[in-house]
Amino acid sequence: MTKSQLAQKIYEIAYLTGEFKLRSGQISQEYFDKYRFESKPELLKEIARHLKSKIPAGTEILAGLEMGGIPIATALSLETGIPCVFVRKTAKDYGTCQFAEGLEVKEIKNKQVCIIEDVITTGGQVVLSAADLRGIGAKVEHVLCVIHRGSGHEPKLEEKGFKMSALMTMAELKAHL
Repeated sequence: MTKSQLAQKIYEIAYLTGEFKLRSGQISQEYFDKYRFESKPELLKEIARHLKSKIPAGTEILAGLEMGGIPIATALSLETGIPCVFVRKTAKDYGTCQFAEGLEVKEIKNKQVCIIEDVITTGGQVVLSAADLRGIGAKVEHVLCVIHRGSGHEPKLEEKGFKMSALMTMAELKAHL
């Protein structure tokens, strides 16, 4: 499947219209229901196939953000063999009481970690989760997402020194219309 064909499939499956409040607090008349494409194995596999070339050299761990980044990170891990960790928005208050699941803290410390997210508008959650990962010693500089809804550059990410790369932009998703 070409990237253009993939964009068309994602658009057809996940594009919704109406009034939606985004995580950033912004109101949008359009929305991509990421779970509609993340739950389709054939699309998830193609997303991982296309996204793997964007993983920065030297990446040692893929960090999938709760909840939408987790299936993308898992698919990328299967495609590349790079281990992944699942990052909660807040640490659970039972069991191991961790915010990062799947790998032990000692396995993350001093490792090059690439954050994986499904859709990014401003990068607010990325900044919060990266701070948590950095707090346990991870080296976090890169962020990959499937869809970038934003303006082309994101001040929140740039201020923290992150380099973001997206598989698709809104314009690319709409190009087939």
